[in-house]
Amino acid sequence: MDAEVDGESLSDDELMSFLHLLLVAGNETTRNLIAMGTIALINHPEQLRVLVEDPSLIPTAIEEMLRYISPVTHMTRWATEDVELRGRTIKKGQAVVLLYGAANRDEDVFGDTAEQFDITRRPNPHLAFGTGEHACLGLSLARLEARVFFEEFLARFDRVELTGEVLRMRSTMVPGVRTMHVRLGAANERATVR
Repeated sequence: MDAEVDGESLSDDELMSFLHLLLVAGNETTRNLIAMGTIALINHPEQLRVLVEDPSLIPTAIEEMLRYISPVTHMTRWATEDVELRGRTIKKGQAVVLLYGAANRDEDVFGDTAEQFDITRRPNPHLAFGTGEHACLGLSLARLEARVFFEEFLARFDRVELTGEVLRMRSTMVPGVRTMHVRLGAANERATVR
């Protein structure tokens, strides 16, 4: 409420816009991390089995989900000065689009397994939450919410499978899931969840 930009307080509209951003960003990205992380586990049943057998890997698995699915696809920034990057010059004032999915699959960083989903990956220097002064404000909360979800989910269900088509949201920045029908299985019971 007391924030200032260049010595001026935020207007009511600016404050409301900021709060809206926090609410939407914190909800959509975490929801899609959980949904798309579940899809990654379904598509890689051997990784799901490892996670069910060793729930202590859940925090590492969440970091791999963040890397592998990149809940936010891109951000745009403007160069504040001329910068040389990999033999190219980015001029002051030029827009630069940061493609998180591409960065999170960079073979120079992740090696020959950059395209593989590996819940035991260490180290995992993904950029799903951005970095430095542009790091996501809610990264700790997102990690906590995902950890609690997968701890509770995997404690109850050791099997999950898709029972229909996954309907995606129409978004270029936050490619989420609109509808996903799954069948869940535990020792002696089966449940279908929407």
